[in-house]
Amino acid sequence: MDAYELKALRELKQWQKDMSANPSWINRLSKRVQTRINSYIPQKVHGAITATIKQMVRGVLFGATHTTFRKPAQRDLVFAEAAVKNKINIYKTTAATEGGITGAGGFLMAMADFPLLLGIKIKLLFEIATEYGFSVREYKERLFILHVMQLAFSSQENRKLVYRQIADWDEKSKLLPEDIKDFDWQSFQQEYRDYIDLAKLAQLIPGIGAVVGVAVNYRLINQLGKTAMNAYRMRLYETRKIT
Repeated sequence: MDAYELKALRELKQWQKDMSANPSWINRLSKRVQTRINSYIPQKVHGAITATIKQMVRGVLFGATHTTFRKPAQRDLVFAEAAVKNKINIYKTTAATEGGITGAGGFLMAMADFPLLLGIKIKLLFEIATEYGFSVREYKERLFILHVMQLAFSSQENRKLVYRQIADWDEKSKLLPEDIKDFDWQSFQQEYRDYIDLAKLAQLIPGIGAVVGVAVNYRLINQLGKTAMNAYRMRLYETRKIT
C-alpha cells in the first residue's frame, strides 16, 4: 500500500465512523419537525411525489447508461481519484450555474431546479463509478448508486441503516430484488426530499434565490462527491483491489 492509499484509508475510516455515529440532538429535532410537517400532507400527495421521483430517477438511471457508458477504468487509486476529483469539480460548477439561473427565475424556475439537479447528481455518480472501475451497465451497480444517493442525502438515523446495507456490498447485493421496481421508493423519496427541502427552501425566496441556488447546489454536489468517493473506496478495500 503506497502513501496515497494509506491517506485514503485514513479518510475512509473517519468517514465510516461518521456514517455509524448516532444522530445528534439537532439531527433528531430537524427530523421530528419534518416528520410532523409530512403528517399533515395527504397520503395521496405523498404517493404522487413518490411516483414522480421514482419515474425521474428510473428515467435518468436507465437513460444515463446510454450517454455516459464507457469501459470502466482499471488503474492505481491515485490516478482514479485524480480523475474523480476533476469530475466533481466540473459538476459542482455545472450545478452551481444551473442553480443560479433557476434561482433567479422566480418560483416556477426554482421548482424546475429539482429534476435538473437530480439528473446532474446521477450523471456524476455514473462517472465516478466508472473511474473506480465499476460497470454501470450492471443493474446492481445502479442500485448501489441509489444507495450512495441515500447516504449523501438522508437524516443521520437513516444514514446509519443505509451504510449497513452497503457495507460488504458484493455479498449483500445478492439479497437485493432482481427488479429495480421493487426498490423501497417511498423511503428513498421521503428522505431525499426532506433533506433537499431543508437545504433549498430559501431558493424560492425572491431576490436571494440565485445566490442560494449557486451556494446550495455547489455544496450538495460536493457532499455527494465526497460520499461517493468513500463508498467506492470501501468497495475497493473490501474486495482487496487495494491491498
